Amino acid sequence: MNATSTINLARISTMDCTQAARLLAGVRRAALTGEQPRVLPRPVIEESWGRMLLDGVDPDHDFRSRLLSFEELEERRRASRLTEIMPVLRDALVSVADAAHHIMVVCDADGRVLWREGSSAVLRKADSLGFELGADWAESVVGTNGIGTPLVVRRPVQVFSAEHFVETHHAWTCTGAPITDPRDGRLLGVVDISGPLNTMHPATLALVDSVAKLAEARLRESHGTTLDRLRSVAAPVLARLEGRAVAVDSHGWTAAVTGMPHTDRLPLPKSLSAGHTWLPSLGTCAVEPLPGGWLLRVEEDPQPLAATRVVLDVSGPRRWSVTVEGGGAGGWTHELSPRHAELLYLLSTHRKGRSASGLAEDMFGDPARTVTVRAELSRVRRYLGGLLAHRPYRFPEDVDVQVILPEHPANLLPHSTAPAVREARRVPEP
Repeated sequence: MNATSTINLARISTMDCTQAARLLAGVRRAALTGEQPRVLPRPVIEESWGRMLLDGVDPDHDFRSRLLSFEELEERRRASRLTEIMPVLRDALVSVADAAHHIMVVCDADGRVLWREGSSAVLRKADSLGFELGADWAESVVGTNGIGTPLVVRRPVQVFSAEHFVETHHAWTCTGAPITDPRDGRLLGVVDISGPLNTMHPATLALVDSVAKLAEARLRESHGTTLDRLRSVAAPVLARLEGRAVAVDSHGWTAAVTGMPHTDRLPLPKSLSAGHTWLPSLGTCAVEPLPGGWLLRVEEDPQPLAATRVVLDVSGPRRWSVTVEGGGAGGWTHELSPRHAELLYLLSTHRKGRSASGLAEDMFGDPARTVTVRAELSRVRRYLGGLLAHRPYRFPEDVDVQVILPEHPANLLPHSTAPAVREARRVPEP
């Protein structure tokens, strides 16, 4: 390895653990002191270390947050959809973790440890680090790790030895993958495999990622069953109606439709109640409750005036939204997926417009990937309607666009690997 190469965990895993840990410790020390390292940290680790320095996390001492009480822990478990998939996670990982001297840890979207299972010896070692039930293992609290970091970057991450920002965690290897709710893309939490550093294996990353995807598939099956129940209730109701109407669940997934083409999902406001509402995809609708969802009857009135203001909020590390204000739209807010947050942020920086190839260059570093860009922007237009023009893609000139950014550029959309976003994260504050 030379000073221009980057850490490769597959190669690290073939080294003696002590030697590998010493190498990584040197890389971390150089990053903290501004020295030239022998090798460069992996980008996901380097960016996480940058966030830790901004957040003021102490690299030399761990921080023990208040543990959740038993009552608080049980309440979080009851409220979390992770409870539904715990049998899947246990069946796939606990026996493997135990045999490999690991533990399986499942945390919610806040980084709170809700379940721990596996090797009893490793569980005792975890206790000594404060890696206990109810502990807060968010990245901003305990530094770069296999739970908090996947929560931020929204993809699987393996953290080995001194890649942990806090020195007291260097005896560990941690591999975590995020789990999202397939109904709305909301982050539910992380499943993690952790253990002593001598148990590190690069294949663990693929294993944990596969199990997370298996759990998401189980949630998708459960949602399909729920949607079938709503369909059985809604179908006879729609059969008696004239005009256009659609039955959707609380996340906008379509169960039944009449008088209009079927669409898999309709974007709904954050809060929906009986009465009347305006939806970009349908116009003004009468809203009536159904068991497990809503009946939307389209009112054939003229469309309301166009909205005059769009507020794009990308200030948070894990949740982003777009709010439409003015005209007949009112204060309509839609939570964004990671990809849509990236695209709308990039369009906000190009008010005169951006072609599909230009956005593909911004997103992927490859101007040829226009098919993906066009498909995603077609989905965006389902909830923004005429507020997103095309040829080129842009916000109309008469719409006021406000972007709420994080306090420091380095914290902009930390999940994003888009070249243009990474470049924006490197821009120093004025």
